[in-house]
Amino acid sequence: MTMIKRIRELEAMSRRLEPGREARGPVRDAVMGYAERFLDRLPELKAYEADKEAAKELRKSPIGEQGTVVSELLALFDEAVVVPGVNPAAGRFLAYIPGGGIYFASLGDYLAAVTNRYAGVRFAGPGAVEMEDICLDWMAELVGYPEGSGGNLASGGSIANLVGIVTARDAHGLEARDFERAVVYLSEQAHHCIHKALGVAGLGECFQHYIGMDERYRMIPVELERAIAEDRAKGLIPWLVIASAGTTDVGAIDPLAEIGRVAKAEGLWYHIDAAYGGFFALVDESRPKLAGMELSDSIVLDPHKGLFLPYGTGAVLVKDVRALHRSHYYQAAYMQDIVAEESLAASSPADLSPELTKHFRGLRLWLPLKLHGVEPFRACLEEKLLLTRYFYEEVQELGFEVGPEPELSVATYRWVPEGRDANEFNRALVEEIHRDGRVFVSSTMLDGKFVLRLAALTFRTHLDTIDLLLEILKEKVDRLNG
Repeated sequence: MTMIKRIRELEAMSRRLEPGREARGPVRDAVMGYAERFLDRLPELKAYEADKEAAKELRKSPIGEQGTVVSELLALFDEAVVVPGVNPAAGRFLAYIPGGGIYFASLGDYLAAVTNRYAGVRFAGPGAVEMEDICLDWMAELVGYPEGSGGNLASGGSIANLVGIVTARDAHGLEARDFERAVVYLSEQAHHCIHKALGVAGLGECFQHYIGMDERYRMIPVELERAIAEDRAKGLIPWLVIASAGTTDVGAIDPLAEIGRVAKAEGLWYHIDAAYGGFFALVDESRPKLAGMELSDSIVLDPHKGLFLPYGTGAVLVKDVRALHRSHYYQAAYMQDIVAEESLAASSPADLSPELTKHFRGLRLWLPLKLHGVEPFRACLEEKLLLTRYFYEEVQELGFEVGPEPELSVATYRWVPEGRDANEFNRALVEEIHRDGRVFVSSTMLDGKFVLRLAALTFRTHLDTIDLLLEILKEKVDRLNG
């Protein structure tokens, strides 16, 4: 067989990867048809299916040399992926801070995949990078950052926090020999991804100084100030303060402005994790609670939380784009054509984050914002604030003990039974709700107490959802007490 003949044979087989319009149509129609049927039946689907055995069916359909018809694959997808476990697309998902999955964002992802635009380097994808920059500029304006700040659309809050912490490390001039004496200030309500980011950034040896919290689980600025002075007196190196704008456990907002003033006076880098709460600045009522975000040196927001996008959309903003650039910029000989075209004022995402290969995330954010406008996003966030307040009041009427008054859209609560262990009772209550599956709630530990959490941030969560949860809570408590 000649080389040319073999090339022709391989070409014929490889062209199957480029189906024509007639071949694309039936597969596309089947997938879109499934998506429409899923959305139609979503209100009736469970929020949680405790039986996860169906996921094992995937192993019975191994990847092989020949293809499979799309109808069979969609049936398997529905049985093994969509049904078992948590259903975050449901409005009755009231457990963790969710990823939303608004429809027009999915069309943005479809267009990004079909056109396969590269969003890592401006030279290669100028429009894709510009679109991402427009979204970042809009977020920077929302939090009060000045023109000329920089940022990056990441896969979520974990990577966004990592980028911010690495930038802070380098901006402060920390070297390996300093790590054992370097101090990070945070509260015990800080998200666990902060600890992971410190470890990944090589800062696991840093001393993590936990600052006391008030009765609403917010960092106390005067204790921060005192801790910094004490650590300096011991010969340590205070360098980073991390505040939260919406903690996961209780939705607490640290006193951002006061913490910012302490950080600035002491010469520390000020980083805010606003992955959950930052976008509530769109709501007039919440904006004063978030005052002080503009004082930070870096901040994280998650559009897949507060803007209801699909999972995989986080953002980090850094006030001094030069610091962000210094921490992440690298050159390679094969990229020399790119270098000739770019400047700091028009940096590429690859120069501002760990990613070189980068998904075109900007389109899933830009398209729904442009199609809907900001108004319905603002309304949806305000609705969730009011729903949480409504739940907080009504669950007390049922006899539940509640935690701090909600600042955002998280509320904690528990049942205190007579003559029984409260932690065990509430653990059993969560299990009962999970077995039921109509709604999905989660739990946490606060001061040694096992408590339930309401996290109302799914865009499909409305008043009827909260009323259903209240009904289920009453039903399950009566059953456990009976």
